[in-house]
Amino acid sequence: MSEITSARHIPDRLDSPLSAALRSWELLLVLVAVAIFIANSLASPYFLDPWNLSDATFNFTEKAIIAVAMAFLVVSGEIDLSVAGIIALASTLMGAVAQTGAGTGTLVLVGLGVGLGCGAFNAVLVTRLRLPSIVVTIGSMSLFRGLAYVILGDQVYKGYPADFAWFGQGYVWWVFSFEFVAFLILALVGGIVLHRTIFGRQVFAIGNNALAATFSGVHVERVKFILFLMTGVASGIAAVMLTSRLGSTRPSIAQGWELEAVTMVVLGGININGGSGSILGVVIAAFVMGLITFGLGLLNVPGVIMSIFIGLMLIGVIAVPIVFRRLAALRRRG
Repeated sequence: MSEITSARHIPDRLDSPLSAALRSWELLLVLVAVAIFIANSLASPYFLDPWNLSDATFNFTEKAIIAVAMAFLVVSGEIDLSVAGIIALASTLMGAVAQTGAGTGTLVLVGLGVGLGCGAFNAVLVTRLRLPSIVVTIGSMSLFRGLAYVILGDQVYKGYPADFAWFGQGYVWWVFSFEFVAFLILALVGGIVLHRTIFGRQVFAIGNNALAATFSGVHVERVKFILFLMTGVASGIAAVMLTSRLGSTRPSIAQGWELEAVTMVVLGGININGGSGSILGVVIAAFVMGLITFGLGLLNVPGVIMSIFIGLMLIGVIAVPIVFRRLAALRRRG
């Protein structure tokens, strides 16, 4: 009888916000970011220079903008691996339009429009034809980048308008670039939408149980359609910024970015199976990855090693929670 009573014991009060925060994944990420920051400052005398720190933000802001949008999609139980292919196609078409003498406004609209169109293409296949998103977006990843290679081949598009460079190279104030400020604003808006609106609650409901969400009155397919559009537009924004920053376009642009965006999302605490996570975690994870890659760059670590490290990080953040849950389950059974 005592065992039954203890098993059904209900605490007389909930954990305080402080104690809950001390056990949060976000706090762990903050501590990791602080440790990496200190290690980088000790490893290189150039790291703490304000302009170097500003340059470090260019390593992750464009990918982080995609990650914020993809967080919504992963919370809903879906994924989009075509984001880098969308960037390649959007950048290529912007370059082609730029060769006609089009202005900056037109180029931005082309980039966003291509992102929106590619997102809609994925959304139709997933929500209307009921195809698995991972299969659809692996296929469209190859499709979009393949189209970029067909259009451009081994050539390079240049000749963008001078004022177009501001999106990827301009500064809003002092060391704060337009890219960085735009990322913070989009992350803030994304956090409010996901955690403080009915739409955000619907996304979480779908990720936890799509069938139950349907019976609760949630239009599951419509919500998922919107989420794929969001990811496509975010990829278009990243394409505008990256093309502007580089000042040129190759079909190999943003190669491998889908891996880094997914790593930011999962490292940020978004459950890869959907249903839980926070935008704050994704933002902190973006800073962590940016600090890591920038620090390794200052130490002249080859890009191949960075790719290996990111791959191992992705495997680790997926595998470690699963292992701990299984160990906890075994202890409870014992």
